[in-house]
Amino acid sequence: MSSQAVEVEILGKLTRVNCPAGQEEALLQAAKRLNDRLKDMTDKTKVTNEVHLLTIAALNCCYDLEARDSSTQQQQELHEQLNERMEKLSASLDDALSKVQPGKPSALS
Repeated sequence: MSSQAVEVEILGKLTRVNCPAGQEEALLQAAKRLNDRLKDMTDKTKVTNEVHLLTIAALNCCYDLEARDSSTQQQQELHEQLNERMEKLSASLDDALSKVQPGKPSALS
């Protein structure tokens, strides 16, 4: 897959970054999001050291990813538990229905 250089602006500095073809807009949006986050952090914390700001931003991004991954894993586990319960319920219903004889009233009626 080919790539091309895309120029992004972070903290007022232009940087050329290689980007896969067709992903330029996503890269520009990510750069804007990072830049906005850094500006917001600067306003809130009054920290102006770029290395410090970038370190905090990177840690925050990693924390957000960990929280999202953990949430996704919990949702997947709950989904699996629900599927197991549904399979047991279905088997139980199939068993009960197999005991009903056609034309005769059952305890389920």
